[in-house]
Amino acid sequence: MGARHGLRVDAVLIQAVIAGALSFAHLHDLASAAGQNGWKAWAYPVSVDLLLVAAWRRLRSDGPSRLAWCWVLIALFASLGANVATAGFLDLTDPPALLRLGIAGWPALAFLGGTLLAHSSATEPELEPEPVPLALVPQSSDPETQPPEVGREPGTAPVPSPSPAPAPAPAPTPVLAATPTPPVPAVLIDHARKVADEYRARTGSPIDTDTLRSRLGVPPHLADAIAAHLA
Repeated sequence: MGARHGLRVDAVLIQAVIAGALSFAHLHDLASAAGQNGWKAWAYPVSVDLLLVAAWRRLRSDGPSRLAWCWVLIALFASLGANVATAGFLDLTDPPALLRLGIAGWPALAFLGGTLLAHSSATEPELEPEPVPLALVPQSSDPETQPPEVGREPGTAPVPSPSPAPAPAPAPTPVLAATPTPPVPAVLIDHARKVADEYRARTGSPIDTDTLRSRLGVPPHLADAIAAHLA
């Protein structure tokens, strides 16, 4: 079984060497027919193959992108065009002016493609919300989230404690009562301020409450309190 696997790998390598040598020779013949003599005719197939390898490596390392696929297709078109042109479809003793133009302009095109593939950065990934330690999140005052009382089974209603009869209260004075703000730890505020600054630097606009709550992973009432501190 291992010997058969080794033979299959060897056959693939031999086929790749043969195909590469033929494509290399066709590119050399086409460049030589277009007037590129000496070492320049040998440099053309090296340039085409290196551009194809660089674009394919960019696809494998950074994932699919329009830039990498564009230069893969350009290099593949140059290689396939040379194979077709040297198969008798063109008179290499008198090549057309369009072929001479393409061969003469290839070095500048290949240099541009190699520079873009080497120095362009990949798309910035979407930042995942950073987890917040549970110790920094204050406990909610919602009775549904509170632990059950000692001596009471979960799922049963709490037994109301007897309360003394209320004393007559004076007439209430109409005063606007402010909504109490839950306490927020200073460490959590500092962390939220860093998240908000990073969001503003990346998008150019202040962070909204829903995005802040999603990034920090906190309850809505706590997100509102943090947003009030950041305002």
